[in-house]
Amino acid sequence: MADTIQKYKDYVMTGFMKSVVPIVIDHASGVTVTDVNGREYLDCFAGISVVNAGHCNPQVIAAAKAQMEKLVHCSSYIYHVQPVADLAEKLAHIAPRGLTKTFFGNGGAEAIEGALKLARLYTGKHEFIALHASFHGRSWGALSVTGNMGRKKRGGPYASGVTFAPAPYAYRSQWRSDPEECGRQCARAIEDVIRFTTSGDVAAFIAEPVMGEGGIIVPPPNYFKEVKKILDQHGILFIADEVQSGFGRCGKMFAIEYYGVEPDILVTAKGIADGFPLSAFTTRLEIAAAFKPGDHLSTFGGNPISCAAALANIEFLEKEHLPARAAETGNYAMAKLRELQRHNSLIGEVRGTGLMIGVELVKDEQLTPATSEAEAIRDALLRQGVLVGVGGVYGNVIRFQPPLIITRQQIDQALGAFAVALQEVAQPAHV
Repeated sequence: MADTIQKYKDYVMTGFMKSVVPIVIDHASGVTVTDVNGREYLDCFAGISVVNAGHCNPQVIAAAKAQMEKLVHCSSYIYHVQPVADLAEKLAHIAPRGLTKTFFGNGGAEAIEGALKLARLYTGKHEFIALHASFHGRSWGALSVTGNMGRKKRGGPYASGVTFAPAPYAYRSQWRSDPEECGRQCARAIEDVIRFTTSGDVAAFIAEPVMGEGGIIVPPPNYFKEVKKILDQHGILFIADEVQSGFGRCGKMFAIEYYGVEPDILVTAKGIADGFPLSAFTTRLEIAAAFKPGDHLSTFGGNPISCAAALANIEFLEKEHLPARAAETGNYAMAKLRELQRHNSLIGEVRGTGLMIGVELVKDEQLTPATSEAEAIRDALLRQGVLVGVGGVYGNVIRFQPPLIITRQQIDQALGAFAVALQEVAQPAHV
């Protein structure tokens, strides 16, 4: 183990991380990862919300192996490849109504960049509106529409023609006790953004239906309907970034389904192939037709192995009813977390949908972010054999995003460990 950690220090670029978790993972199965010393960890972060069907899902692995023995790569935009065609057809069946044409890439940021390009080509317009606290990827264009300054404070200046609207972050808004009003006011703010901070040349509005890196911010139920009315009045496309919230994570196949609106472009990655590298953006026929020869390409996009794995992954999600199971298990987990909140003032808010759950930690009634406490809780959970994430614009949100196959018994194990960690970290503050 020490040898691998030292090689990381010597040869792997990690300067962009505060720290790398000091374990060396050897193998994984289901909801459990095992290090090189044989210690097991309950994975409640799923590789940043990726392995929705569980680590090394047998059905997904079998499909990938079968494809690997036939064809690894041929460049799927130069030749026709069956798994690519089959997966595109499947996405057309499960995506919001009317979205039938897909481009495949390798990672979320690549898909975001492609979606932005396509929106410009289709509309003939050039500007974008995004949200404060949002996150859309680490490449230059994706960072340009990212509203989370903590993710972009170095590396600018970024692309011009991007303006930002308030995020519907009810907990830290003046409408904390009235989320519907928060949704209404934040939607109305977009009208002002269009009028006063753009040149009236807006191609698209981009938003996450549930804001992951921002701290698992769930927009109020009325928000996107109000936003869509404004966008339609101005001929602005809606790009839904479901890189983190898609494929059952939030209790439906796609989180935007909760809001009763249909995006013009749907961007997906992470959970699409249960760990195999793949991303996509899916849109309507007439929008897709804006691409002309030479406009776009990806050498490795639509890799046959990843596409075969993705198809098996989606079939498993459907067969096992994992979106519905995520909704049920998530409600169970959040109820237990809210019960814990009643007895611990460090928990400011428990929020989420399905198994995309955030616990925001605060120091006081002024909602001072408990950033160091969040990091300490993550470390305490690691010592107990539970892996979680930490995020949010203030770095004070514990993120529970386990594989969707997690059982109630495993949820109880994770939350029991969280209660112990919470007590351990909160106790010094009361001494």
